[in-house]
Amino acid sequence: METNQILETIKMVEEDNFDIRTVTMGISLLDTIGGTVEETAKNVYKKITTYAKDLVAVAKQIEREYGVPITNKRISVTPISMIAGSANEEEILVLAHALDDAAKEVGIDYIGGYGALVQKGFSHGDLALIKSLPRALTETDLVMSSVNIGSSKAGMNLDAVKLMGETVKQITDLSDTANAKMVIFANAVEDNPFMAGAFHGVTEPDVVINVGVSGPGVVKRALDKVKGESITTVAETIKKTAFKITRVGQLVGSLAAERLNVPFGIVDLSLAPTPARGDSVAEVLEAIGLEQVGTHGTTAALMMLNDAVKKGGVMAAQGVGGLSGAFIPVSEDAGMIDAVKAGTLSLAKLEAMTSVCSVGLDMIAIPGETPATTIAAMIADEAAIGIQNNKTTAVRILPTNGAKVGDMIDYGGLLGTAPVMPVVEKSSADFINRGGHVPAPIHSFKN
Repeated sequence: METNQILETIKMVEEDNFDIRTVTMGISLLDTIGGTVEETAKNVYKKITTYAKDLVAVAKQIEREYGVPITNKRISVTPISMIAGSANEEEILVLAHALDDAAKEVGIDYIGGYGALVQKGFSHGDLALIKSLPRALTETDLVMSSVNIGSSKAGMNLDAVKLMGETVKQITDLSDTANAKMVIFANAVEDNPFMAGAFHGVTEPDVVINVGVSGPGVVKRALDKVKGESITTVAETIKKTAFKITRVGQLVGSLAAERLNVPFGIVDLSLAPTPARGDSVAEVLEAIGLEQVGTHGTTAALMMLNDAVKKGGVMAAQGVGGLSGAFIPVSEDAGMIDAVKAGTLSLAKLEAMTSVCSVGLDMIAIPGETPATTIAAMIADEAAIGIQNNKTTAVRILPTNGAKVGDMIDYGGLLGTAPVMPVVEKSSADFINRGGHVPAPIHSFKN
C-alpha cells in the first residue's frame, strides 16, 4: 500500500470503527467420511486442526503489521448432513462436538456448517441433523448452523419450513440465545464468510480463505461531507468509499491466503454493523436523508446504498461473493434498535427492506408464545422474496419465553441487544400445515 493509502486506512480505523469483520477459512470435509460416526468425527477434528492451526496467529500478525482490526477469525465447513451418512439424531451430535472441539483447539471465534440443504427434499442425514439442532446448538459453544429450505431453481420445501418453525421453538425452550446461532436460508451461497450462515460449498476448493469487510461508519462519515447534494453525488460517494473499504479487505485476504499457503477466494462486500454508535447501517440511511430508518423512503434509500456498495467494491477485489450488500440485523445495529423503540420500524417494513438488501429478517426478538406455525410463515414469506427475486434471503428469529413486546433482550458481544417486536396474531397454521413443495417460479426455467 502507498503511504497515503496507509494513512487513510488508519483514519478509517481510528475514527470510523472500520474493521475486517472476518477472515474465514473454508474447509471441505468430503474426504473425512469414515466407516462409523466416531471415525468420521476423528477425521473431521484432525483435518480442521491441521489446516487451521495457524489461522489465528496469521490474522493477528496481519493486524499488527497493518493496524487493521480483524474482529473475527472463523471456519466454515461442508454441510455436516452431507457427511453424516446413516447417522441418527443422537449419533450426529458426535460431529457437532467434534466441530466445537476443533474450533476451540485452533482458537477461532465460530465454526459454521452444521447444516443441511433441503430445498428439494430430505435425505436421512438432513432429517437427523435438523432434529439434533436444539441439542447441538445448546451443548456446543462455537458451532453455527444454517438450513437452506428454498431456491429460485427448486422452489420452497414447505415441509422443511414447518419443521424449522418447530425447531426454532424447541431451541427457545432450551435457551433464550441459541437461536442466534442458526439461520434459515433461501438461495444460500457457498462462499459466505459471515455467521451464522457460513458453510463451505461442494464446488469450493479443498481449503480457501474468504474475507468479510465492514465499514458503515466509514460510509456515514463520507456522506456527512455531501449533505444537501444530489442523490447522484450520494451514490458516487458511496461507490468511492466502498472501493476503499474493499481494497483493504482484498489486501488482508491476499496476505492471509499467501501466509497460510491456501487459495484466496472472495471478498464479501457487505456493510456489517455492530452495536457501537457510529457503526450502523441505519445511521447511513439516515445520512442519506431519512429522519429515522423505517419511514417512507427507507426501501428506496437501501436499494441505492446496496447497489452503490456493490459497484464500488467489485472494482477493488479480484473476486467478490458471499452475500455482498448491507446487513440489517436489528440487535446488532444501534440505529435499528432506536427505530424499533420509536415505533418507526416494524416487521412489515423490515420485510419490505429485505427485498433489496442482503440476507433478511435478522436478529429479531419476538414473544416466546409466538406459535411455531407463525414463525414458519415468517420464514416462508422471507424465502418467497428470495425465490421470486433470485437473491439470498434468510431468517434469524429469536423468540424469548416470558418476554413482552418492548422488553430488551441482551445477547452479548457483537450480537447486541434487541427489543421484542410485535407479531401479527392471526393464524397461518392452515397454510403451513398443508406441507408439500411450492413450485419454482416460471422464470427459473432457463435451460
